[in-house]
Amino acid sequence: MSQRSSGSHHSSLTEDEQLLSAPPDDRRSFIHTDPWRVLRIMGEFVEGFDTLSDVRNAVTIFGSARTPTDDPYYEQAIATAKLLAKEGFPIITGGGPGIMEAANRGAKEAGGVSIGCNIELPHEQGTNPYVERSINFRYFFVRKMMFVKYSTAFVVFPAASGRWTSCSRRSP
Repeated sequence: MSQRSSGSHHSSLTEDEQLLSAPPDDRRSFIHTDPWRVLRIMGEFVEGFDTLSDVRNAVTIFGSARTPTDDPYYEQAIATAKLLAKEGFPIITGGGPGIMEAANRGAKEAGGVSIGCNIELPHEQGTNPYVERSINFRYFFVRKMMFVKYSTAFVVFPAASGRWTSCSRRSP
């Protein structure tokens, strides 16, 4: 059982943050957690490689999860993904809402391959309804490996108009 679901004080940490945390003072718990964590990481790689083994020349589309459906970037992401899917490029996104949903929607509406590589976060979204092939990851670095390994191109949409994403600006 992960620390997140056990209700411990680490419940707000992502799996990546837990991995990079200093080991607890009690070395015995370190011995029991990190070896299992390695197996979970390996399992995510195996699942990702297995699920995407037939994907060639995909295009990964990145963008804000907070882009509303009435934003011009949302419509542009649909149109971009449709054009790419019609040319035979599978579309990979993070599988969430906003730009990711728009790109998966465009791929699906064009009859292309629509893939979502979602990440499990404490207070975030699930997989959008336009994803046809979905993989759920606990570790960001494994997820990023899937984007890079199976894509030959990347499209990056900006954040929603007038909004900041959590990774685009740091507080002073």
